[in-house]
Order: sequence, then structure tokens, then C-alpha cells
Amino acid sequence: MKRRSSLAILAAGAMLALSACGGGGDSEPAATAEGGVPLVKEGKLTTCTHLSYQPFQFEKDGEVVGFDVDIVDAVAKKLGVEQEIVNTPFETITTGAAFNQDQCDVAAAAMTITPEREEAIGFSEPYFAANQAVLTKDDKTAKDADALKDFKVAAQAGTTGLDYATENFKDAEVITYEDLPLSLEALKTGQADAVINDNGVLYDYAANNDGFAVGFDIDTGESYGIGMKKDSAELKKAVDDTVKELKDNGEYDKIYKKWFKQEPPKE
Repeated sequence: MKRRSSLAILAAGAMLALSACGGGGDSEPAATAEGGVPLVKEGKLTTCTHLSYQPFQFEKDGEVVGFDVDIVDAVAKKLGVEQEIVNTPFETITTGAAFNQDQCDVAAAAMTITPEREEAIGFSEPYFAANQAVLTKDDKTAKDADALKDFKVAAQAGTTGLDYATENFKDAEVITYEDLPLSLEALKTGQADAVINDNGVLYDYAANNDGFAVGFDIDTGESYGIGMKKDSAELKKAVDDTVKELKDNGEYDKIYKKWFKQEPPKE
């Protein structure tokens, strides 16, 4: 299934309007898909994400691809529409602004389900189990949190990794960056000594870039969910049913192995 993607970050004024939004939530849906699922665009399942977050969602050869993209493609197919991807700051997703202004139907951004986020947006059932991890250069590694003493640790704004580092890495300096690529660039250029983020993306980075290694994992028991506007019962059912079908028919395992080069963990 082909996807159209919008890769440009929205203009600052538009972002301010989104962040300050209050309206839009009571408007009638612009269209509906199979099963009466309301959509913001006719014939499209519009997905908000925040690039780049390889291997979940990232740009390759002018197209947005990744694990999350394949999962939502399956949802779009179930609804009889095509997926369209919009790149937006992560905070506009987690605060609900993107949904309240009808910017998108769902959000697939390797997004951990948390009680705080559930106050602002709705979530599907968990579709991916994740933990945090710490990435360093090969020549300055850390095997546990104690070894991070006096390290500068880069963390992405608005993430559970930032929350964990702030609460637990008391002997390190935690530096906030807007996104994962900026965090990794800080490590690469020596502005940071380590990066904390979800383990899937950091293992992928270490496997594809010489000179970097994951020092240790942090078992936080996190699970990702597909985000949506609160009380979107029909859409939630469509997403949950699709993920269950993918797991039951073996397609989920194929998608997982495609992007992670290994079998998914047993549930």
C-alpha cells in the first residue's frame, strides 16, 4: 500500500495555534471508513508521528517506513483506506493538540502508554513491549547507572527516558534535546557522553553505526500504544482488532523480524 507523507515540520505559528487549541474536538468528522469509523480526511487514515525514530518510523528514499508504519498500514487496509503520514513535534501528540485540531486520526510514534498521557489522549491496547537503554561511545562506556557519574546524558524532550534520567541519574548532568537525532548528534560530537532512549532504537543505532555500544538496559516495563482522540471507540476497536489479527495470523512476527532481525519476545 502506498503512503503519502508530509515531512516538513509545521510552521511556528501553526504550532502555537495547535498548542493553544481548545476547539475542533466537537466538529463533525470529515469522512467515515468501513465500520463507521470517523476520519479527518476522505479515503485516508491520517497518522501523526515524530521523525526520525528508526526503525519505528523514519525516512528512506523519500518515503516514511518502519515498524509502526507497517502496523498502521494494516489498520488502514482493514478500514479500506490508505495511510497518510504527518510529521509533527512529539508534544503536539502527547498533549492531544494534534487530535483536537483534527490534524490526524491516530499517532504512531513508538509512544509509551502512561497515566499522564492517558489524561490527554486515548490509546489502543499495547502493541509493543519496550524498555529504556543507555548508549555510549565504545571508548567511554557505562555498564550501570553508577557508572554515569559526571556523564552528560542526552535525553529527548517529552519522553519517559527523560523522566527516568531526571529521577534516577542524580550524579549525571541530564541535557534535554528536541528529538532523538539531536541527542545522537550530541553524543557523536562530544557534547554528551551518553544517550538514554527506548532500547529498540538505540540497539538499532549501535548495530548500524561503528563506535557506539549499548551499555545497559533499564527494565521499566513500558508498552507502546497507538494514540488517538479520547473516547474514539470505533477507531480503537479497529486498531485493537487489527493488532490481534496480525498476532494471530503470524503477520506481526514477520513485521517484527523485518525491522528488528529477530523473533519478538514471547508474551
